[in-house]
Amino acid sequence: MPATLLHTHRVEKPWGRDTLWPGFDDPAPGSPPIGEVWFQEPGNTTPDLLIKYLFTSEKLSVQVHPNDEQARARGLPRGKDECWTILAAEPDSTIAVGTKQPMSKDDLRQSAVDGTIEDKLDWKPVKPGDFMYCASDTIHAIGGGLTVIEVQQNSETTYRLYDYGSDRELHLKDGIEVADPTPYVPVAPPIEVETGRTIMVEGPKFVLERWKGGEHVVNLPEGTTGWVIPITGSGDVGGVAFKAGECATMTGSETVSTSADADVLFAYPLAKRI
Repeated sequence: MPATLLHTHRVEKPWGRDTLWPGFDDPAPGSPPIGEVWFQEPGNTTPDLLIKYLFTSEKLSVQVHPNDEQARARGLPRGKDECWTILAAEPDSTIAVGTKQPMSKDDLRQSAVDGTIEDKLDWKPVKPGDFMYCASDTIHAIGGGLTVIEVQQNSETTYRLYDYGSDRELHLKDGIEVADPTPYVPVAPPIEVETGRTIMVEGPKFVLERWKGGEHVVNLPEGTTGWVIPITGSGDVGGVAFKAGECATMTGSETVSTSADADVLFAYPLAKRI
């Protein structure tokens, strides 16, 4: 099919919130907080990318993911590079990416065990409009008070290194093996390539663009899927209507028409558009 509206899956999390983002209904009073919203294709499919919203009220665990090579050595299909577009942030919100100083594997293990790893991470202040690309082997932790769109390789393999004294399982052996405990080096900054179209990141695993309202002509190579993620506004692609709080996929050559007030992310695996 040239275009599909994806299923919306709400995920309850103890660190979630009961106030979400325009386009999403808040959970009913007394209901568990919602921490994530996933967009899923119908049927038993395993697309290259996964799109999520995150709603955090407190820090998430310190974690790391395997890269493609490490994942395949473990019998997994792919690693998990990911990126975050910050939609809303409380004034003191932060995200930890990388370590303040290079660390040995032994130092990393000891810091994870005794809890000092939290202070050895580089907690960066974030605000609405900020963007980060986080490679698979980067140690990271998303802070509280954030509304984030996460675009990631479609993998849920997470190795938890530290969880602030909770009783949840840690994965120190696997996590330390795949981690690169060094300071974070950001990828190239976003660049506006034409009016209303900004390339947020181009590789190494996927491309993320951000569009303003209007018409956007897309030509994807055969076998490549694109994800249309409206932050605000509404639109249509291939006869499929979408609005904020939803997500649609497309293939082939289509014109994505969006309302004048639209703010849209467009993601696709790293394959050059024609």
